[in-house]
Amino acid sequence: MAGPCALVIFGVTGDLSRKKLMPAVYDLAHRGMLPPGFALVGFARRDWEDQDFAQQVHDSVKENARTPFREDVWEQLLEGIRFVSGTFESDDAFLKLKATLDELDNERGTGGNHAFYLSIPPSGFGPVMQQLRKHGLTEDHGDNWNRVVIEKPFGHDLQSARELDQVVSALFRPHEVFRIDHYLGKETVQNMLALRFANQMFEPLWNNHYVSHVQITMAEDIGIGSRAGYFDGIGITRDVMQNHLLQLLALAAMEEPTNFEAGQLRAEKTKVLAAAHVPVDYARSTARGQYAAGWQGGQEVAGYLQEQGVDPGSRTETFSAVRVDIDNRRWAGVPFYLRTAKRMPRRVTEVALNFKKPPHLPFAQTDTVELGTNALVMRIQPDEGVTLRFGAKVPGTQMEIREVSMDFGYGGSFTESSPEAYERLILDVLLGEPPLFPLQEEVELSWKILDPVLDYWASLPEQPEQYAAGTWGPKSAHDMIARDGFAWRRP
Repeated sequence: MAGPCALVIFGVTGDLSRKKLMPAVYDLAHRGMLPPGFALVGFARRDWEDQDFAQQVHDSVKENARTPFREDVWEQLLEGIRFVSGTFESDDAFLKLKATLDELDNERGTGGNHAFYLSIPPSGFGPVMQQLRKHGLTEDHGDNWNRVVIEKPFGHDLQSARELDQVVSALFRPHEVFRIDHYLGKETVQNMLALRFANQMFEPLWNNHYVSHVQITMAEDIGIGSRAGYFDGIGITRDVMQNHLLQLLALAAMEEPTNFEAGQLRAEKTKVLAAAHVPVDYARSTARGQYAAGWQGGQEVAGYLQEQGVDPGSRTETFSAVRVDIDNRRWAGVPFYLRTAKRMPRRVTEVALNFKKPPHLPFAQTDTVELGTNALVMRIQPDEGVTLRFGAKVPGTQMEIREVSMDFGYGGSFTESSPEAYERLILDVLLGEPPLFPLQEEVELSWKILDPVLDYWASLPEQPEQYAAGTWGPKSAHDMIARDGFAWRRP
């Protein structure tokens, strides 16, 4: 349970706040994880009073909360809800924010403990930091704390990531900065660590002696919708691969930490990212694409270049596939294939360890025609669980071997539903628990892996290869993995 504190959300009128942050705060309160002395302060340009903001929180909670709505929980939250109207450049707005926090410290007993959640574009970080400093909103008074939460993207390349860190670290110390990658808060991502390190049976196989290659896929069945203003010019590599997928790679490939303290986990992830690189023949080790018009879920949908707000000459990729090699003893020679895209046939995120074929099969070739490769698949979403693929004999008089699955699903094994990622992460911020938040060093190493690829793509004169909506990506991506003797899994 968190101690008395105030959570200040900048950009509180945005989709992230409405759909994820405010419902997560309510769910934490419903589960008894927030103290009576908790306050939620919204900061935005809307001309609202406290009661107007409270109504917005109420509607967001009713629509999006995971737990049932209870009037007594809501009444307790309502007592600590405040709103400050203004822009990031307004001294009056930040003076009012300071007065509001001082009032909450006295009335709600929040004790000067403040978490500032920047649910805003990175361009707004500088003005907010200047105003927080100018008006003394992050001063230490002995036993109080101040923390800042920043959302991805953490820059658009290595240089901008460093500049962004300089802006934030000018006011907050490293242990006070929480960089949210919501994938790290998912129960199924954390279960990867439990699967690896709580079970003896997997560790002997988790290396290049038995694993032929690893595929990490994050596919979405939707287009960009109304996000053209953000997405066009950014692309899916910066939006998803630089953070989510490389973090999944680090968790899948890391060595066993001595314990699960933040420093140990981060040290092992950092070692993996420092040893990772994309083979320098980028034409052969990478692929990119743009979705074209096609059929999705029985409906005809527009291509990326026809989406509202997208430049018809845009070279922004909506499909990205990259091979990553890890130069260490455990993984030398094992390619990691990262793939992410929009307008795929289905929404899925998974990490699949594909094992080598047996050196000798004492069966006739016709007996094993339908035998694929053994695989251990960790499903992150939406059907959270683990699948083990192996060969078994088909009932009958013939020795025929076919690939079958052994499944573990969260929904069937546990009666308790998994908390949303933002519940876990917001609680960790309020508790000051940093294991699930990447360090600046991890952010920089991720950019070092992908910056050369992005520079190479930017140098190409042509637009990304088109692929029909509702298909598994462009031909170049299938050719990329086929050169190494493999094929993409169909989740």
